[in-house]
Amino acid sequence: MTLVSPAKAGTETATAPPRRRTARRAAGLAVSLGVLLTLVAASIAIGAKSIPPGEVWHGLFHYTGRDTDVVIRDVRLPRTILGLLVGIALGLSGAVIQALTRNSLADPGLLGLSAGAAASVVSAISFLGVSSLTGYVWFAFLGTAVASVLVYALGGSRGATPVRLALAGTAVYAALYGYVNAVELLDSAALDKMRFWTVGSLASANMTVVRQVTPFLLVGTVLALALGRSLSAVALGDDTARALGTHLGRTRVLSMAAVTLLCGAATAACGPIAFVGLMVPHLVRALTGPDLRWILPYAAVLSPVLLLGADVIGRVVARPAELQVGVVTTLIGGPVFIYLVRRRRMAQL
Repeated sequence: MTLVSPAKAGTETATAPPRRRTARRAAGLAVSLGVLLTLVAASIAIGAKSIPPGEVWHGLFHYTGRDTDVVIRDVRLPRTILGLLVGIALGLSGAVIQALTRNSLADPGLLGLSAGAAASVVSAISFLGVSSLTGYVWFAFLGTAVASVLVYALGGSRGATPVRLALAGTAVYAALYGYVNAVELLDSAALDKMRFWTVGSLASANMTVVRQVTPFLLVGTVLALALGRSLSAVALGDDTARALGTHLGRTRVLSMAAVTLLCGAATAACGPIAFVGLMVPHLVRALTGPDLRWILPYAAVLSPVLLLGADVIGRVVARPAELQVGVVTTLIGGPVFIYLVRRRRMAQL
């Protein structure tokens, strides 16, 4: 019989629960990836036009230019890829903002980033005559970057705090959307062109837009995932973060850069899509706990699940027409947001 010392037995007992917790989280992430792959397949196979599975396979792997091949390869495939990328971006940016502001009900709109994109796009339409989606992308990204710099400057730059950032973001959001509304009232052409973009849609996706935004999304994704440990410390409070050796100013600057890249590229490609960046990180936190090293990967997987699922629902429920994905996420997100707010208030009581 092998004897185990009390000290060693105590060590094994202490390390067993974290190991089991890590195994459960890893298993849950694997299941989530399986669900995501299922939604990717569904997004390619299901649409406003019914196409048999054999035709879907032919369009993907034996393209000959038939009508169904064009629908699959040139319409649904880019739409699915863009939905996947945008979902990842919205989930990660929402998780980073919630950690940065220490507000579990925050989303990318809180920092005025979507308002910056909208202001830039409406200016390009009204004053420069830009009319194509590929043109919107660059102006929307520029507007998001300018808004993020403005919010960070108003929030106190390196001395920024979560409260200051939130207040600065709210002020910038109100001012920029006031400008957008004024331009739309004075320019009916701008209003007509902005109406579709502001709904939030994947319907106009094409490989050109995918290629334009992918580099920004990849850099933002890598940066956000690399900040997991630092953001976990920041979420515990400034004093605790300093005690753990986290450089607060650098973490906030890099976090704002990651959010700008992710939210800017996503908004540029599809318009502002509400609630994805709020709902998914908040719900993921209930599964993983407060560790951003797990919240970020889960959010990167489950956010495109929500976005692609909402897009498929929008194609099916209104056949032969479509509901845009921004409308579906709002219909889903509104009740969920009310539930989260009410539960949060009850918890505080």
